[in-house]
Formats: sequence, structure tokens, C-alpha cells
Amino acid sequence: MEEAYMTSDKPYLRHLNNFQDLITTHEETRAAFVSAALEKNRRATPFVEEARDLKIKASRAKVPKDLLNIPDIEAALVTAASVSDKAYSHFSVEDKLAAVHVLIEKFLEPAGENFVEELVYRFLLTRGDSLGGSMRNWVGVIAQRKVSRALIASLANAGIPFYWLDRNSDTWIEGSRDDPDIELLAKGISWRRNDQDRTLLFNIGVPFVGKPGNNVDFSLFNCGYEAFVHGKTADSPKQQPDLYLALGELKGGIDPAGGDEHWKTAGSAFTRIRKSFSLSGHTPASFFIGAAIQHRMAEELWVELEAGTLTNAANLTNMDQLASLCGWICAL
Repeated sequence: MEEAYMTSDKPYLRHLNNFQDLITTHEETRAAFVSAALEKNRRATPFVEEARDLKIKASRAKVPKDLLNIPDIEAALVTAASVSDKAYSHFSVEDKLAAVHVLIEKFLEPAGENFVEELVYRFLLTRGDSLGGSMRNWVGVIAQRKVSRALIASLANAGIPFYWLDRNSDTWIEGSRDDPDIELLAKGISWRRNDQDRTLLFNIGVPFVGKPGNNVDFSLFNCGYEAFVHGKTADSPKQQPDLYLALGELKGGIDPAGGDEHWKTAGSAFTRIRKSFSLSGHTPASFFIGAAIQHRMAEELWVELEAGTLTNAANLTNMDQLASLCGWICAL
């Protein structure tokens, strides 16, 4: 099996027969939407409870300006004034008070006797935006965890020891195939196979590819984890093009309406990668993993696979495809 992975110049043919195999089925789309809806409801529970608490306390006010004298709702008032959690820490006390005064004068006072309901609605509106942002992050995190677990499974079944990089302590830890929480904390995996060291890092900036902040989802290096040092020193593997074995893009969003945009973003990333590495005469493998792959996108992926501009691809919702692609990564 490993020999087939290593010698085939078209590793995607191990799990794909044609472009149709890449298309996300209606059943897979529906299952992902249901999972996201359940998670969104779970995450919304604290917001609903906060809104109930706010309504009870705010009901003590006879007129909107009385809200300023009610203890323990200061933060809620700022939230209702459309100040997000991210912006909150950047506002001074004076800025927050000014935002609340605008809320009272422009929106609560015109609401008349329904000002408490208006307050709660605007509070939930801001919290809902926050929830939407956290859900978008959740989709990406879950997708990465899914790939991480598939990689670990491939290594475990091959009897290959591995280390993983803990995102909290930024230290490498010896892995265990029985630990169910590794993918929750890992931001990299390293292993040794056939006397070859390999390290896969998640979501890192490649110094000579694109602008700072344009991270690559997966970067596989031809070295062990010991070679990585803190900082941007010249001897870091990240600074050496010839140490990159493969780079990959992951798009975990399931909404079919966003699939083409996801592929456009990933395609632009691959173009930057190819141009940057061509300057050094090095051509690492490239792979794409996506959840919302529709007909046209699948056709475009297949064209790139057949042309060799893309080395491998898989649909995130298809576990057979994901396992095959991760097996290929582990055998590179």
C-alpha cells in the first residue's frame, strides 16, 4: 500500500474515479446543516439567559435614562449599543457611556413604553452577530480537528509513533493513539517513517508566500519537530523552500452557496504558492480538502488534478476519501 502511495503520480485516483466523486451529496449537506444548527442552538443558550436577566433588571426602570442607575447591567447596555465583544476592550469608559447615551436617545426613548423590549432586541442583535462569528470559527476548527484525527488514525494503524504540538503550551508532546482530545489542542503533528522525519504544521504563515496573515492551512516539512525554533531565524524550516514537501488548503464551510468562493480563495492561495516556490526551483505537492463541493467546482478541481497543478483532493464529508488522502500525507 505504501509503495502505491509513494510511486503514483496521481494519488487522488486511489479514492476518486471522476469529478462526480468529489461532489458533496444532498444527504451530506443536510447532515452538516443539522449538526451546525444543533451547535448554534447550544451556543445561543447563554445569550438567551443573559437577555432574560437583562429584561428582568431593566424592567425596574420607569424611563430609559433610569437604566443608567441600575447596577449590574452596564456591560449589557454597551452590548445593546452595538459594541461587540471584540471592540469592547478598545473602548474607554467615556466611549462606552457615550455609546449608551446614543442608544437611549436614538432608539430607546422613541420606543416609548416598549423601551425594555427594544433594549433586549438590540442586545440580542449584537450577541447574534457574535454568535455568527463564533460559528464561522467553529466550522473551521471542526474541519481541522476532523483532518487531525484522520491523520492520527492513519499513523496509529501503521504503528508509527508521533508527537503533537500543544497550542496552549507550545510544546511537543508524545502522542497516544488512545487520547481522544489530541485534535482539540494540536496545531501540528510530527512522525518518523522509514527513517524519514516529517512534521505537519497547521495554519502557519509561509514567509515567502503572500502577505503576513495569509496563512496556509497545512504545511508538511521534510524534518522532525526538533528542527523548529521560536522566532524567524534563518535556519528555521519555515524559511527554507526545499524543506516543504506539501501544502494544503482546507475549506470546512458546508453552505453550497459559498463553495465557489471557497475554491476561488483556495485557488488564489495555490497560485501564490506555485509562483513563490518556482523562484527557488522547488515544487512541493499541493492538496485541497473541502466540504461544500458542487458540480462546477468539482469539474475545476478535476481539471487541475489531471493537469498536475493540484496533487490530491478529497471531500471532507466523505470519510473514505479523507482517510485515503491522510494516508497519502503520512506516506510522503
